[in-house]
Amino acid sequence: MSFLLPKLTCKREVDQAIKSVAEKVLVLRFGRDNDAVCLQLDDILAKTAHHLSKMAVIYLVDVNSVPVYTQYFDISYIPSTVFFFNGQHMKVDYGSPDHTKFVGSFKTKQDFIDLIEVIYRGAMRGKLIVRSPIDPNNIPKYDLLYQGI
Repeated sequence: MSFLLPKLTCKREVDQAIKSVAEKVLVLRFGRDNDAVCLQLDDILAKTAHHLSKMAVIYLVDVNSVPVYTQYFDISYIPSTVFFFNGQHMKVDYGSPDHTKFVGSFKTKQDFIDLIEVIYRGAMRGKLIVRSPIDPNNIPKYDLLYQGI
């Protein structure tokens, strides 16, 4: 389903998306088109994109095409999903040590829809971090790897 969503292929395109998307949540899925978990996530993103079109814009970013952002967001696991609102990086408290990105795939479409709604409403109130509405049992668990420390 990754062919149904627009792709950003270079740093300039990612920068432009971050700067130009206004009054909507910008969803950047970092991953690879041929990865099984990425394809599962892309299916959820593609199926919900139309329903969330008033609140969110979704783009796919290949981790190999924008190494600057891959390193900046410390994307060591794919897929990783990063959120922005009006050029501001939105953080989400998932109950894990990392609030900068969602790692893995969402279990259901409703989990993703609920998360976008919470981020959108929090951002409209000026918040930079929101609490995840997703059931903690539906959030993938992983060990953080700090590279270069």
